[in-house]
Amino acid sequence: MSKPATTSKTRAAPAPSLRWTWDFGIALNDLDTRRLLTLLTSLLETAALGKAAAAAGMSYRAAWGLLRRCQEEFGLELVAMERGRGTRLTPFGESLVEMDGAARLALGEVHAVWEARMRKLVAPVLRGAAPERLSLFASHDLALADWAEHGRQVPVEISWHGSEEALAALGRGECDVAGFHVPETWTRKQLVGWLGRWLKPKLHVCLPLMRRSQGLIVARGNPLRLQSLADVAARGARMVNRQRGSGTRSLIDQLLAANGIDAGSIDGYAHEEFTHDAVAATVAGGSADAGFGIMAAAARYDLDFVPLVDERYGFALRHAALEGEAMQAFLRRIAGRTFRNRLAALPGYLPLPVADAATLIKAGRWEEFLPA
Repeated sequence: MSKPATTSKTRAAPAPSLRWTWDFGIALNDLDTRRLLTLLTSLLETAALGKAAAAAGMSYRAAWGLLRRCQEEFGLELVAMERGRGTRLTPFGESLVEMDGAARLALGEVHAVWEARMRKLVAPVLRGAAPERLSLFASHDLALADWAEHGRQVPVEISWHGSEEALAALGRGECDVAGFHVPETWTRKQLVGWLGRWLKPKLHVCLPLMRRSQGLIVARGNPLRLQSLADVAARGARMVNRQRGSGTRSLIDQLLAANGIDAGSIDGYAHEEFTHDAVAATVAGGSADAGFGIMAAAARYDLDFVPLVDERYGFALRHAALEGEAMQAFLRRIAGRTFRNRLAALPGYLPLPVADAATLIKAGRWEEFLPA
């Protein structure tokens, strides 16, 4: 006789979700299939196999073993390893990632409808079911970090990623919301082309949240009189950089290219950190003369700041998710007085008007993310 269903008083029941995976027709179980695709996708962002393996929850040795096994099964190379250039995807590997991303994008919209219906059906019988929490992959931001740490009942789980990584994850259906930032000097056409690398205008909407000031973070008093990245290169200043794939790293590289500066001429260009806080801490500790980040990070470590770029930070999300209770609660919180007061109190921040769900359903056009 079967035992009656029991409910834990201390463990909340997870919300129902619809999952699927590929069967490639080779000897590969579901877990290794997911790991393979995560590994290949990560290798689009980094040439470091160790870093890609960590993203897939594997050791370097296990990741390399999985790649070799799959290459033998397929009879085609998935990756190529070159001395000095790391690991890169072959055309076949790139095609697998592209096909997987397109399928997840298409199926994600269908799944969202049925997941919402199933949650409504089973919610009354799931005792202790936890309130739905959104998954937010976001470029690092001090205001969001402060909100997540000190805010009451914040309805999201935040994971820090570069802007491009976050948008790619949203396009693959791996998160509910992506936080990203772009310079206000970009044209609307430039923004649409950039977002279109990962998202679809009919499936995703964009929501501007705040304006931030980015620039050079330097020691108190700016002893080297640095006013630009050209000064950093010309005066041999030691720089701390941001990681590849982050919005700030892209901004740094764009400024270098626009001014004809060879990245190799900058001492410390290869020294990467993953957050604005870490960049400021490196400068404060004397390991670098300059870093690139937001004004609030410089102020937190009592450092000087040289403003160079105004940018917009905001969110991208699936259009189909706007009517969900969790998404509407999230939008209400970021439009509320408490969160906006937090923004206004941080140096270099300016809150922007936030649209509600009803407005975003009708609007949310990518072009409107930037000022006219």
